[in-house]
Amino acid sequence: MLDDFKSSQKIVYQMFQNAGKIQKFSHAYLIDANHYPRKLEFAIAIAKFILCPNHYTNDEKCNGCSQCQRIDDANFTELKIISPDGSWIKKEQLEDLQKQFSTKAIESKNKIYIINEAEKMNASAANSILKFLEEPEPGIIAILITDNMYQLLDTIISRCQVISLAKINQSDLTSNKSQITTVEKIGFFIAKTGDEYQKFVQDEEKRNQIDCVVQFVKELENQQEAAILKENKLWTSVFNDKEKMDFGLEVMALLYKDMIHHKIGLEIDFMDDYIDILNDLSKKNTVKQLCDKIEMIIELKNHLKVNANQNLLLDQLILSFQEVCV
Repeated sequence: MLDDFKSSQKIVYQMFQNAGKIQKFSHAYLIDANHYPRKLEFAIAIAKFILCPNHYTNDEKCNGCSQCQRIDDANFTELKIISPDGSWIKKEQLEDLQKQFSTKAIESKNKIYIINEAEKMNASAANSILKFLEEPEPGIIAILITDNMYQLLDTIISRCQVISLAKINQSDLTSNKSQITTVEKIGFFIAKTGDEYQKFVQDEEKRNQIDCVVQFVKELENQQEAAILKENKLWTSVFNDKEKMDFGLEVMALLYKDMIHHKIGLEIDFMDDYIDILNDLSKKNTVKQLCDKIEMIIELKNHLKVNANQNLLLDQLILSFQEVCV
Protein backbone atom coordinates (compact mmCIF):
# COMPACT_ATOMS: atom_id res chain seq x y z
CA MET A 1 0.00 0.00 0.00
CA LEU A 2 1.02 3.63 -0.43
CA ASP A 3 1.98 4.05 3.23
CA ASP A 4 4.84 1.61 2.68
CA PHE A 5 6.59 4.44 0.80
CA LYS A 6 5.73 7.26 3.18
CA SER A 7 9.28 7.65 4.48
CA SER A 8 11.32 6.86 1.35
CA GLN A 9 9.19 8.92 -1.08
CA LYS A 10 7.79 11.68 1.13
CA ILE A 11 7.14 14.31 -1.55
CA VAL A 12 5.41 12.03 -4.05
CA TYR A 13 3.47 10.34 -1.24
CA GLN A 14 2.09 13.68 -0.08
CA MET A 15 1.31 14.71 -3.66
CA PHE A 16 -0.98 11.72 -4.12
CA GLN A 17 -2.51 12.19 -0.67
CA ASN A 18 -3.49 15.71 -1.73
CA ALA A 19 -4.83 14.51 -5.09
CA GLY A 20 -6.90 11.88 -3.31
CA LYS A 21 -8.52 14.42 -1.01
CA ILE A 22 -9.86 16.42 -3.95
CA GLN A 23 -10.21 13.30 -6.15
CA LYS A 24 -8.32 14.88 -9.03
CA PHE A 25 -5.75 12.76 -10.80
CA SER A 26 -3.75 13.32 -13.99
CA HIS A 27 -4.61 11.21 -17.04
CA ALA A 28 -0.93 10.20 -17.33
CA TYR A 29 2.02 10.01 -14.93
CA LEU A 30 5.63 9.47 -15.96
CA ILE A 31 7.67 8.15 -13.04
CA ASP A 32 11.34 9.10 -13.39
CA ALA A 33 12.49 6.35 -11.05
CA ASN A 34 16.15 7.30 -10.46
CA HIS A 35 16.90 3.56 -10.23
CA TYR A 36 14.68 3.20 -7.19
CA PRO A 37 14.56 -0.61 -6.82
CA ARG A 38 10.89 -0.75 -5.75
CA LYS A 39 9.60 1.41 -8.59
CA LEU A 40 7.09 -1.13 -9.93
CA GLU A 41 5.79 -1.86 -6.42
CA PHE A 42 5.43 1.90 -5.92
CA ALA A 43 3.47 2.29 -9.17
CA ILE A 44 1.15 -0.56 -8.15
CA ALA A 45 0.63 1.12 -4.76
CA ILE A 46 -0.38 4.32 -6.58
CA ALA A 47 -2.80 2.31 -8.73
CA LYS A 48 -4.33 0.70 -5.63
CA PHE A 49 -4.76 4.12 -4.04
CA ILE A 50 -6.48 5.57 -7.12
CA LEU A 51 -8.67 2.53 -7.78
CA CYS A 52 -9.76 2.18 -4.14
CA PRO A 53 -13.20 3.82 -3.71
CA ASN A 54 -12.05 5.19 -0.34
CA HIS A 55 -8.46 5.95 -1.43
CA TYR A 56 -7.04 3.95 1.44
CA THR A 57 -3.27 4.08 1.86
CA ASN A 58 -2.58 1.24 4.28
CA ASP A 59 -3.47 -2.41 4.88
CA GLU A 60 -5.13 -1.70 8.22
CA LYS A 61 -7.84 0.48 6.70
CA CYS A 62 -8.05 -1.69 3.62
CA ASN A 63 -8.34 -4.79 5.82
CA GLY A 64 -7.20 -7.13 3.06
CA CYS A 65 -10.05 -6.34 0.67
CA SER A 66 -10.63 -8.66 -2.27
CA GLN A 67 -9.83 -5.89 -4.78
CA CYS A 68 -6.29 -5.36 -3.43
CA GLN A 69 -5.77 -9.12 -3.28
CA ARG A 70 -6.86 -9.47 -6.90
CA ILE A 71 -4.48 -6.67 -7.90
CA ASP A 72 -1.66 -8.51 -6.14
CA ASP A 73 -2.69 -11.67 -8.00
CA ALA A 74 -2.73 -9.78 -11.35
CA ASN A 75 -6.42 -10.62 -11.65
CA PHE A 76 -8.13 -7.23 -11.50
CA THR A 77 -9.68 -6.27 -14.83
CA GLU A 78 -9.23 -2.50 -14.41
CA LEU A 79 -5.44 -2.68 -13.98
CA LYS A 80 -3.04 -3.78 -16.71
CA ILE A 81 0.74 -4.00 -16.27
CA ILE A 82 2.94 -4.13 -19.37
CA SER A 83 6.61 -5.11 -19.13
CA PRO A 84 9.18 -5.87 -21.83
CA ASP A 85 8.56 -9.04 -23.81
CA GLY A 86 12.17 -10.20 -23.83
CA SER A 87 14.33 -7.11 -24.24
CA TRP A 88 11.66 -4.78 -25.64
CA ILE A 89 8.04 -3.65 -25.34
CA LYS A 90 6.36 -4.38 -28.65
CA LYS A 91 3.58 -2.66 -30.57
CA GLU A 92 1.35 -5.73 -30.28
CA GLN A 93 1.36 -5.47 -26.48
CA LEU A 94 0.06 -1.90 -26.63
CA GLU A 95 -2.50 -2.73 -29.29
CA ASP A 96 -3.86 -5.46 -27.00
CA LEU A 97 -3.96 -2.92 -24.16
CA GLN A 98 -6.01 -0.47 -26.21
CA LYS A 99 -8.48 -3.20 -27.15
CA GLN A 100 -8.89 -4.24 -23.51
CA PHE A 101 -9.37 -0.62 -22.42
CA SER A 102 -11.87 0.23 -25.15
CA THR A 103 -14.80 -0.64 -22.86
CA LYS A 104 -16.01 1.26 -19.80
CA ALA A 105 -14.68 0.33 -16.36
CA ILE A 106 -17.01 -2.01 -14.47
CA GLU A 107 -15.26 -2.77 -11.18
CA SER A 108 -13.97 0.74 -10.50
CA LYS A 109 -14.44 4.35 -11.57
CA ASN A 110 -11.08 4.22 -13.38
CA LYS A 111 -8.95 1.95 -15.51
CA ILE A 112 -5.17 2.12 -15.04
CA TYR A 113 -2.34 0.78 -17.15
CA ILE A 114 1.28 0.66 -16.01
CA ILE A 115 4.11 0.49 -18.55
CA ASN A 116 7.20 -0.75 -16.76
CA GLU A 117 10.60 0.14 -18.28
CA ALA A 118 8.87 2.46 -20.73
CA GLU A 119 12.20 3.38 -22.33
CA LYS A 120 12.24 -0.13 -23.82
CA MET A 121 9.31 0.55 -26.13
CA ASN A 122 10.45 0.08 -29.70
CA ALA A 123 9.60 2.81 -32.22
CA SER A 124 6.28 1.25 -33.27
CA ALA A 125 5.21 0.74 -29.66
CA ALA A 126 6.13 4.32 -28.71
CA ASN A 127 4.08 5.73 -31.59
CA SER A 128 1.17 3.45 -30.70
CA ILE A 129 1.01 4.60 -27.08
CA LEU A 130 1.49 8.22 -28.11
CA LYS A 131 -1.89 8.30 -29.81
CA PHE A 132 -3.46 6.75 -26.71
CA LEU A 133 -1.92 9.54 -24.61
CA GLU A 134 -2.88 12.29 -27.05
CA GLU A 135 -6.56 11.35 -27.00
CA PRO A 136 -7.16 10.18 -23.42
CA GLU A 137 -10.52 8.59 -22.68
CA PRO A 138 -12.24 9.68 -19.45
CA GLY A 139 -11.41 7.39 -16.56
CA ILE A 140 -8.24 5.91 -18.13
CA ILE A 141 -5.00 6.68 -16.29
CA ALA A 142 -1.50 5.85 -17.53
CA ILE A 143 1.53 5.27 -15.31
CA LEU A 144 4.82 5.00 -17.21
CA ILE A 145 7.98 3.98 -15.32
CA THR A 146 11.50 4.66 -16.56
CA ASP A 147 15.06 5.02 -15.37
CA ASN A 148 16.02 6.74 -18.61
CA MET A 149 13.39 9.39 -19.23
CA TYR A 150 15.22 11.04 -22.10
CA GLN A 151 15.18 7.84 -24.12
CA LEU A 152 11.44 8.43 -24.49
CA LEU A 153 9.91 10.55 -27.22
CA ASP A 154 9.63 14.20 -26.22
CA THR A 155 5.99 14.07 -27.26
CA ILE A 156 5.34 11.29 -24.74
CA ILE A 157 7.08 13.18 -21.93
CA SER A 158 5.11 16.37 -22.70
CA ARG A 159 1.79 14.55 -22.32
CA CYS A 160 2.56 13.20 -18.86
CA GLN A 161 2.89 14.64 -15.40
CA VAL A 162 6.51 13.84 -14.56
CA ILE A 163 7.20 12.52 -11.07
CA SER A 164 10.81 12.13 -9.93
CA LEU A 165 11.39 9.59 -7.19
CA ALA A 166 13.92 10.29 -4.47
CA LYS A 167 17.19 8.39 -4.73
CA ILE A 168 18.15 6.01 -1.97
CA ASN A 169 21.62 4.84 -1.01
CA GLN A 170 22.90 1.50 -2.27
CA SER A 171 23.91 0.70 1.31
CA ASP A 172 20.20 0.62 2.23
CA LEU A 173 19.86 -2.58 0.20
CA THR A 174 22.85 -4.61 1.27
CA SER A 175 23.85 -6.15 4.59
CA ASN A 176 27.54 -5.49 3.91
CA LYS A 177 27.46 -1.72 4.21
CA SER A 178 31.21 -1.37 4.68
CA GLN A 179 32.01 -2.56 1.14
CA ILE A 180 29.46 -2.71 -1.65
CA THR A 181 30.54 -5.03 -4.47
CA THR A 182 30.32 -4.45 -8.21
CA VAL A 183 27.54 -7.06 -8.46
CA GLU A 184 25.53 -5.27 -5.78
CA LYS A 185 26.00 -1.90 -7.45
CA ILE A 186 24.95 -3.20 -10.87
CA GLY A 187 22.03 -5.06 -9.29
CA PHE A 188 20.89 -1.83 -7.67
CA PHE A 189 21.12 -0.09 -11.04
CA ILE A 190 19.20 -2.75 -12.99
CA ALA A 191 16.72 -4.36 -10.57
CA LYS A 192 13.10 -3.22 -10.67
CA THR A 193 12.07 -4.44 -7.20
CA GLY A 194 13.72 -5.22 -3.89
CA ASP A 195 13.09 -8.94 -4.42
CA GLU A 196 14.62 -8.80 -7.88
CA TYR A 197 17.66 -7.02 -6.44
CA GLN A 198 18.17 -9.81 -3.88
CA LYS A 199 17.78 -12.45 -6.58
CA PHE A 200 20.27 -10.62 -8.80
CA VAL A 201 23.06 -10.37 -6.22
CA GLN A 202 22.67 -14.05 -5.29
CA ASP A 203 22.82 -15.22 -8.92
CA GLU A 204 26.21 -16.76 -9.70
CA GLU A 205 25.48 -16.54 -13.44
CA LYS A 206 25.23 -12.74 -13.19
CA ARG A 207 28.59 -12.61 -11.42
CA ASN A 208 30.12 -14.74 -14.17
CA GLN A 209 28.55 -12.59 -16.91
CA ILE A 210 29.92 -9.37 -15.39
CA ASP A 211 33.39 -10.90 -15.11
CA CYS A 212 33.21 -12.14 -18.73
CA VAL A 213 32.35 -8.62 -19.92
CA VAL A 214 35.35 -7.17 -18.10
CA GLN A 215 37.69 -9.85 -19.42
CA PHE A 216 36.35 -9.45 -22.96
CA VAL A 217 36.86 -5.67 -22.85
CA LYS A 218 40.36 -6.20 -21.47
CA GLU A 219 41.10 -8.52 -24.41
CA LEU A 220 39.47 -6.09 -26.83
CA GLU A 221 41.48 -3.10 -25.61
CA ASN A 222 44.78 -4.97 -25.52
CA GLN A 223 44.48 -7.15 -28.62
CA GLN A 224 42.07 -5.07 -30.73
CA GLU A 225 40.79 -7.04 -33.76
CA ALA A 226 42.54 -10.20 -32.49
CA ALA A 227 39.85 -10.26 -29.78
CA ILE A 228 37.59 -11.90 -32.40
CA LEU A 229 39.57 -15.11 -31.72
CA LYS A 230 38.47 -15.03 -28.05
CA GLU A 231 34.94 -13.92 -28.88
CA ASN A 232 33.28 -17.32 -28.49
CA LYS A 233 34.86 -18.15 -25.13
CA LEU A 234 34.41 -14.74 -23.52
CA TRP A 235 31.19 -13.57 -25.15
CA THR A 236 29.15 -15.67 -27.57
CA SER A 237 28.92 -18.77 -25.36
CA VAL A 238 27.92 -16.63 -22.36
CA PHE A 239 25.59 -14.07 -23.95
CA ASN A 240 23.79 -16.52 -26.22
CA ASP A 241 20.43 -14.79 -26.62
CA LYS A 242 19.21 -11.23 -27.11
CA GLU A 243 18.27 -10.63 -23.48
CA LYS A 244 21.64 -11.80 -22.18
CA MET A 245 23.49 -9.86 -24.86
CA ASP A 246 21.55 -6.71 -23.97
CA PHE A 247 22.63 -7.18 -20.34
CA GLY A 248 26.24 -7.75 -21.40
CA LEU A 249 26.27 -4.56 -23.46
CA GLU A 250 24.72 -2.65 -20.54
CA VAL A 251 27.55 -3.82 -18.29
CA MET A 252 30.08 -2.91 -21.00
CA ALA A 253 28.68 0.62 -21.20
CA LEU A 254 28.92 0.95 -17.40
CA LEU A 255 32.53 -0.23 -17.54
CA TYR A 256 33.47 2.41 -20.12
CA LYS A 257 31.57 5.06 -18.16
CA ASP A 258 33.68 4.19 -15.11
CA MET A 259 36.84 4.44 -17.24
CA ILE A 260 35.89 8.03 -17.99
CA HIS A 261 35.26 8.72 -14.29
CA HIS A 262 38.59 7.16 -13.34
CA LYS A 263 40.44 9.10 -16.03
CA ILE A 264 39.11 12.51 -14.96
CA GLY A 265 39.27 11.82 -11.23
CA LEU A 266 35.59 11.25 -10.42
CA GLU A 267 34.23 8.56 -8.12
CA ILE A 268 33.85 5.07 -9.62
CA ASP A 269 30.15 4.17 -9.83
CA PHE A 270 30.24 0.41 -10.43
CA MET A 271 33.54 -1.31 -11.15
CA ASP A 272 35.46 -0.93 -7.89
CA ASP A 273 36.24 -4.67 -7.93
CA TYR A 274 38.19 -4.15 -11.17
CA ILE A 275 40.09 -0.98 -10.29
CA ASP A 276 43.45 -2.24 -11.61
CA ILE A 277 41.89 -3.10 -14.99
CA LEU A 278 40.10 0.26 -15.06
CA ASN A 279 43.37 2.03 -14.39
CA ASP A 280 45.18 0.16 -17.16
CA LEU A 281 42.45 0.47 -19.81
CA SER A 282 41.64 4.12 -19.15
CA LYS A 283 45.28 4.99 -19.94
CA LYS A 284 44.90 3.48 -23.40
CA ASN A 285 42.11 5.90 -24.38
CA THR A 286 41.38 9.58 -24.46
CA VAL A 287 38.11 10.79 -22.95
CA LYS A 288 36.75 11.34 -26.45
CA GLN A 289 37.64 7.79 -27.49
CA LEU A 290 35.86 6.43 -24.42
CA CYS A 291 32.78 8.52 -25.20
CA ASP A 292 32.81 7.34 -28.81
CA LYS A 293 32.94 3.72 -27.67
CA ILE A 294 29.97 4.20 -25.34
CA GLU A 295 28.00 5.63 -28.26
CA MET A 296 28.89 2.55 -30.33
CA ILE A 297 27.70 0.24 -27.53
CA ILE A 298 24.39 2.11 -27.28
CA GLU A 299 23.98 1.92 -31.06
CA LEU A 300 24.57 -1.83 -30.95
CA LYS A 301 21.96 -2.16 -28.18
CA ASN A 302 19.49 -0.38 -30.45
CA HIS A 303 20.27 -2.80 -33.29
CA LEU A 304 19.15 -5.66 -31.03
CA LYS A 305 15.59 -4.36 -31.37
CA VAL A 306 15.53 -5.86 -34.85
CA ASN A 307 16.42 -9.39 -35.86
CA ALA A 308 20.07 -8.69 -36.61
CA ASN A 309 22.77 -11.36 -36.44
CA GLN A 310 24.29 -10.97 -32.96
CA ASN A 311 27.70 -12.38 -33.89
CA LEU A 312 28.05 -10.07 -36.86
CA LEU A 313 27.04 -7.09 -34.73
CA LEU A 314 29.71 -7.93 -32.18
CA ASP A 315 32.35 -8.36 -34.90
CA GLN A 316 31.36 -4.96 -36.24
CA LEU A 317 31.73 -3.45 -32.75
CA ILE A 318 35.23 -4.91 -32.41
CA LEU A 319 36.32 -3.47 -35.75
CA SER A 320 34.69 -0.11 -35.01
CA PHE A 321 36.58 0.08 -31.72
CA GLN A 322 39.82 -0.45 -33.63
CA GLU A 323 39.00 2.49 -35.90
CA VAL A 324 38.43 4.74 -32.87
CA CYS A 325 41.89 3.88 -31.57
CA VAL A 326 43.68 4.66 -34.84
